[in-house]
This record gives sequence, C-alpha cells and structure tokens, in this order.
Amino acid sequence: MHLRDLNGYLQELAENNNRPWFIMNKPRYDILREEFLALVTAVIGELGKFDPAVKFCNPKKAMFRINRDVRFAHDKRPYKTTFSAAVAPNDMRRPSMAGGPTYYFQLNGEGQLQFGAGEYMPPPHRLRALRRHMVEDAAGFRKVLNNKALKARYGTIQDEGKLQRPPKGFDADHEHIEFIKLKSFFVWTDVDLDLNDPDALLPLIAAGFKDAYPLVQWMRAAKVEEEEAA
Repeated sequence: MHLRDLNGYLQELAENNNRPWFIMNKPRYDILREEFLALVTAVIGELGKFDPAVKFCNPKKAMFRINRDVRFAHDKRPYKTTFSAAVAPNDMRRPSMAGGPTYYFQLNGEGQLQFGAGEYMPPPHRLRALRRHMVEDAAGFRKVLNNKALKARYGTIQDEGKLQRPPKGFDADHEHIEFIKLKSFFVWTDVDLDLNDPDALLPLIAAGFKDAYPLVQWMRAAKVEEEEAA
C-alpha cells in the first residue's frame, strides 16, 4: 500500500481528530482502507502457508474499525490514529471470544509497524488454562522461550500487568513462576519503516508472524476445562 500517503493521513488525523475533518477527508480514508484490506488479505495468505488454522479467515473481519468507543472513556477523540488488524482462527479475534492466540499488527502515523502474537488480557478461563499449561508442559514452554527465531525477533513475552505475587494454587518456586504471574501472554516488536519501500512490508509481517508461530502453537495446546468454559 502507499505507506507515505497512509503515514501523512494518520498524522493529519491525529492533529484534527474530529468528525468534520474526517468527513471532509473521507475519500482519502476510503482509498487507504481498501489498500489496507488488500494488505490484510495478503497477510492472511502468507499466514496460511505455515498456519492452516487461519488460512480461510475473512480479512474484513480481521480489520479493526477506525472509530473509537468513547462511551466510558475520558479521552473523547472519536478516531483511532492507527490502521490495525488481528487474525485468529474462525475470525474470533476478541480475547473474550477467541479462546486462543491472535496475530496482530498495526501501522501508525510515525512511520512504524507494530506487530506480535499471543493473548492480550485473556478472560479468566483462558488465563487459568495457560498457567496450568506452563506447569504441565514446563519443558515445552521452556523450549518456546529459548526458540532462537522468536528470541531474536521479540526478546521475550511482555510483562505488562504482572502480578506481584504468585496466583493462588501455584508454587512460588516453579521455574516459570515469573511468567505464571502474567495477565497477558504476548510477544511484540516495533519496526521503523522505509516509507519509500512498501514492497518490504508484507514479507516483514509474514516473517515476524512465522517467528511467533512456536508460541502460538504452544498456547493453542492449553485446554480449558469444561466446567470453566461453561
């Protein structure tokens, strides 16, 4: 897609985050939105080459709306200043619905691509399942953490919102206790883009998601017990 045009549009939107400006510039938005849809479609195609679970996802359902939900927010600006998408099996991208990891990426007005994979603030039943899975498959989780490609691309799992103490029922001395304390399980990275080289965007996203695939596979194996899912 035309990265320089998108970057300029998002910068202007950040400076004029109001409905009149958005309506006046709607033709620009519509063109960029169609280009982004083509990008998301291509990303899903690349994902399907190594992750068949998302091969037939609907790109339109993967894309997030640009409108912000301001009903309960202090920040009343009506529009997001990113173009973003999330891909999960059966188009279940929302944490409360997905029951599993999601691939996510966004483009902002600062010339950056931000992308990653995992589960951000999963619902309680998924959180318990993931924590149990770290105990029951400690060796498998250790292997994921030591995966060379994943470490080189992302470092390690983000520790945003980490508990101060181990959750109830988990051994404080367990080898993975610092990860068991997490409330989200997501790897993430930011990349400064060459706005004059849009052809590099798709391969970069595809390679990044492929590097996260070992974590995605491991997380999908975390099973929710029937009484918890009810």
